[in-house]
Amino acid sequence: MALDKDTAVKNARRDLAKRLGVKENEIKDGAIETADFPDMALGAPEAGEMSGQMIASGWRIRLNAGGKDYEYRADRNQVRLYNYKGKNYRV
Repeated sequence: MALDKDTAVKNARRDLAKRLGVKENEIKDGAIETADFPDMALGAPEAGEMSGQMIASGWRIRLNAGGKDYEYRADRNQVRLYNYKGKNYRV
């Protein structure tokens, strides 16, 4: 099932709330913008992951919680948390 921008943002917000142990309404939207990423892992591969080397269009989703900013990357097929505690995660 293909994701749209609103669903990707909801999935990112839900994931961040769970990771931080807070309620979803404590997560604030930052910038949500269209972006092109360098590969099919959206420039956020998990350790050891190989991905297709072609431009992937999607969205850069910035969220804020507790005064800290977090970045998610998404396209029609996936949502990824970028550089969270030094690692990337597929949601």
